[in-house]
This record gives sequence, C-alpha cells and structure tokens, in this order.
Amino acid sequence: MPALATGAGHEPGLYELLAALPSQLQPHVSRPEDNTFLQDMFGERSLHSLVKIHERLQHFEKSKPVPVQDNATTLAHELSEELEGKSANEEIKELLKLLTKLHIESLLKVHDTVALKNYDPELPPLPDDIDDDEDSVKIIRLVKNKEPLGATIMRDDHTGAILVARIMRGGAADRSGLIHVGDELKEVNGIPVEDKKPEEIIRILAQSQGAITFKVVPAVKEEAPTKEPKVFVKALFDYDPKNDNAIPCKEAGLAFKKGTILQIMSQDDATWWQAKFEGDANPRAGLIPSKQFQERRFAMRRPVATLPFQRTSSRRSFSLDATQTCVTDYVSLDDVAVEFEDDENSSGFHLAGFRRSFRLSRRDKKKTNKSMYECKKSEIYDTADVPTYEEVTPYSRQSGAKHRLVVLVGPTSVGLNELKRKLLISDPQHFSVTIPHTSRAKRNQESDGVEYHFISKSLFETDIQNNKFIEFGEYKGNYYGTSLDSIRSVLSKNKVCLLDVQPHMIKHLRTAEFKPFVVFVKPPTIEKLRETRKNGRVISSKDDKGSAKPFTEEDFEEMVNTAQSIELQHGHLFEKVIVNDDLSTAFGELRLALKKVEMETHWVPVSWTHS
Repeated sequence: MPALATGAGHEPGLYELLAALPSQLQPHVSRPEDNTFLQDMFGERSLHSLVKIHERLQHFEKSKPVPVQDNATTLAHELSEELEGKSANEEIKELLKLLTKLHIESLLKVHDTVALKNYDPELPPLPDDIDDDEDSVKIIRLVKNKEPLGATIMRDDHTGAILVARIMRGGAADRSGLIHVGDELKEVNGIPVEDKKPEEIIRILAQSQGAITFKVVPAVKEEAPTKEPKVFVKALFDYDPKNDNAIPCKEAGLAFKKGTILQIMSQDDATWWQAKFEGDANPRAGLIPSKQFQERRFAMRRPVATLPFQRTSSRRSFSLDATQTCVTDYVSLDDVAVEFEDDENSSGFHLAGFRRSFRLSRRDKKKTNKSMYECKKSEIYDTADVPTYEEVTPYSRQSGAKHRLVVLVGPTSVGLNELKRKLLISDPQHFSVTIPHTSRAKRNQESDGVEYHFISKSLFETDIQNNKFIEFGEYKGNYYGTSLDSIRSVLSKNKVCLLDVQPHMIKHLRTAEFKPFVVFVKPPTIEKLRETRKNGRVISSKDDKGSAKPFTEEDFEEMVNTAQSIELQHGHLFEKVIVNDDLSTAFGELRLALKKVEMETHWVPVSWTHS
C-alpha cells in the first residue's frame, strides 16, 4: 500500500488517516460493493466524531493542565466581604447577588474538590482504645435519613454475640456494600451492645439521627453472589406483617393484597423471602413469608371446607389406584335440578349451539330420574391445594395467535347466560360458544353440529372414560356434555370462546393450550337483588312448561352465599371480578376487560409460556 502523502514535517492524526484511507485503498479493491462498503464505513459521521473526541482527549492528557487555583470558594467569600461596603454600584450589587446564590457556591465547591483531587470520603478516626488482642474490626459510618437501615439482627444462641441476620436487598445497608450477613456487631455510636437485647439495639438505631457509626467484626467472606434471573410471583392471599407474630421484624415486612405482582429479590432464607412490588422505583425489599412456610401455616389452620353443592342426599364413591386419586360426586336430582335449554318449543332469541352450562342449583323438589354430575376431580380434591404464590411472567397475545379462552363463573341465576348472550349479539364474528354433545335422539328440526353434536350413548361413555369432556351430566336418561375438542374448534377459527363452568373445573382448563382468562360474576347485596330482580323469573328447566317463577328470598340468600363460598375457595384463580348490579354496566365492564386481554400485556403463569 503506498504511503499516505503528508506535508513536510507533519505527522497525520488518526482523523486524517481515516479520511484518506478509502482513496488509498481504492486501487486494491476489486468489487464495487466492497468499495461502497468501505466508503460508507469510513465516511460515517459518528465515527469521525468519536475519533475527534479521542484526539482531543489525548491532546488534553499530554498537556497535563493544572488548575490556576484550588481555593475559589474562599476567594468568593473574601470578595463578597470586601464588596459589602461598596454596594452602591449596581454592577457590584449584581455580582454580590450572584456570589450568594446556592448553585454558584456549589459550583465553586465542586471546582475546588476537582482541583484538589480530593475524591475520597472522610472516614472517622480509629478509636484509641482498641485492644491488640481483639479480632479485626471494621469501623463503618452510614448516613441515616428517614429510610430504614435495611438489616435485621439476632443473638447467637451459643456465643451470645449480636449478629447481622439478613440484609434487605436494595436497602441502605445493602447499597453501602459495607455490612454483610454474619458480621458481629460490637458497638453502635460508641455504645457496646454485647449485653443488650436485639430490641434495645433497634431502639438505639431508631433514635439515632444523621451519621451512625458501627463497630463490627467481619464474618468469613462469602463468595460473590451470582446474578440471578428476575423472578416474579402473583400473590394468592392477603398479607399484613403487623398481624404476623412470626416475622423477625414487623417493620421490615411487606404488606400486599391478593393479586399483587411481587418481584422476589432473595430466597436465601427458606422461611422469609425478600420481595418488592413489581415496577416499584424504590429498590428496598421487604420480608414476606416463603411459599413453603406459608403453605404449612395455611394447611395447619385451614378447616375442612363445606362444599357449596354437597347435600345429605348425595352419594360419593372413591376410586383409588396406584396412579391417581379420583373422587366422583353422584348428586340426586331430588335435591337439585340441572339447568338446560333443551326445549323444542322454547321461544325468544336463539343462537345455534348456545346452551346453558350443566350447572346445579337447589331448585324444584319434584321427583325426576336420577341424574349424575361427574368430573375428573371434585371439589374435595381442589380444596386440598393451598394457594400462596404463583410464579408469573408477562404475556401479550401475538398477531395471529389463538385467543385466550374466556371462562365465566358465578352462582346460578347471577346472569352468566345473559352476559354471554349480549357478547354474542354484539359481535358474532368475534365471540362464540361451544356446541355441546348429547346422547339423546336428534329431533326433526335439529341439525348435527348446530344445536348439538349427536352421538350414541356408548360412544359418549367411551369419551367419558378417555377424559374428553370438561363437564358432563345425565338428564332424563341422556348424557349432555362440553368436550375439550369443542373448545379447540372455536379457538381454531380465531374466535374468542366463551365458556361457563363449575368453579372447581377452572384448574383443569388452566393450561398453556387454553390460557384461560377467568371472570367471576358475583351478585350485589340481597337488598339490591330485591330491587333489581323484583320482576325477574327463575327458570329451572325449560323442558317443563310453566316452570318459570319469581325469585324468592331463599333464591337471593343462596345466590349470595354460594358466591361467597366460590370466592373463598377459588378466588385466587380469578383475574377479573364483576358485580352484576346492573346488566348493561356489567356487560360494558366485561367487554372492556376482554378488549384489554387481547391488546395489553398481562401476567400469566410461567408454565403457560415455557411449556
């Protein structure tokens, strides 16, 4: 490569070299695209700017500039004093005003600090009375403001020493990097602590203002912590540390409500985790009970749940084998009635495939054929689970991906069917419902796959054995059920599938395939029910003409009590709660929530995205 031409006695800088390089390389480049690449790369303005900055810094470093003076602050004070008696001049007054401004004083102080190169913090002098035989100690000074120190202490049962039990992530002690778990505390502000209780030491710290000086014996140096991935959990219960006698330090606890998203900062302690609210700018963590500890506490104090649909007339069979525990409820219709819309003479608005779910309610006492309500797992199985935390991750539906299944739950007559019907009418191209299966014979005006999927009783029973139904029941000798494939069929058409099921079936739908958005529709108060449902009618079965009847006080009480029972047992699975006080208002709230599900990012179980 030919040498770069430069003037006599002139050594080119890096910037000049880069500017001349493309023309010097051109004779050696065979392909036009290579030449274009070089021109673009070396002609990039940002690269030229960086090189210019580099050269300026090098020149500055070689010249080694020194400050003219390092006492600008003192000179400013002296000048102000000297000018005080000559303040008649307007220019002098303006200068005095400038010199007394806080930001000018701060600027001059910074100038002097840089000029003196005095960047190290001032440490307190070592005490004169240190015993030569004493363990190596650290003298630590921290400036205390209104923020807690962010550390807890404990007394060693064997040695009696006061030790640092934990450092709260993001707190003042953690950010300082000077105090570590296991450090032995000797003094606080010159006060020995060997004979003091941890509560007394905490009191000393609470009363201290400004700088706090600690004398500690360092613990054995631990390995540098590895960077852990961020872990987020959804709280499935309410927690208030003020009411928790087991927490080591109530002031260090973090209160939260059911549904709160928490970022877990540390799980080093098997009993007490450290966490903060997701998205909180405050880096300081607080103590929360660990998953294992809280599960043990809940399990120990949890009473045997009363099932909302359990009656004295029901019979229960247990089938145990080596691989599973299955509990199946057989409920007599002497005590409950199944709600079906299966009347060939029914009038009013009709949508193909729109059916009431197979929900049980305590209604007519008349004798009917024995009916069976069955599922893969019963509520007894569900109540054995103890809800504490669920690990979650942000999720947003990608364009073209299947919609999340929308699951509606609530007590009978709360208005689930009315809300579904209004959604279907509002946008039938976007919302849809499943077409149920039945083993009864097809009627003249019915078409297979429209009102029902009509299959034989033997095939229905085979599908039951193969767990193809999410819910099913037997009514007047015929099976009715909602299959998993019918849900998949709706979702595969890029529609939102609306489904209402028994609450204990939610767990079996909470899979990565369906990603259900669960909405709990609850009734208002009994007083409001009397007001809004005074002209309403209860329909227990449309197969029986004239079965519609006005609501009774018993109906209202059962609706409210059942809602409370559902919320108590399954509330941790709900993502939206809507009070159906007014149908139009509830519908608007539901429609808005479903729109947000499709457009916004939500927190979902980690297993739904990492499966």
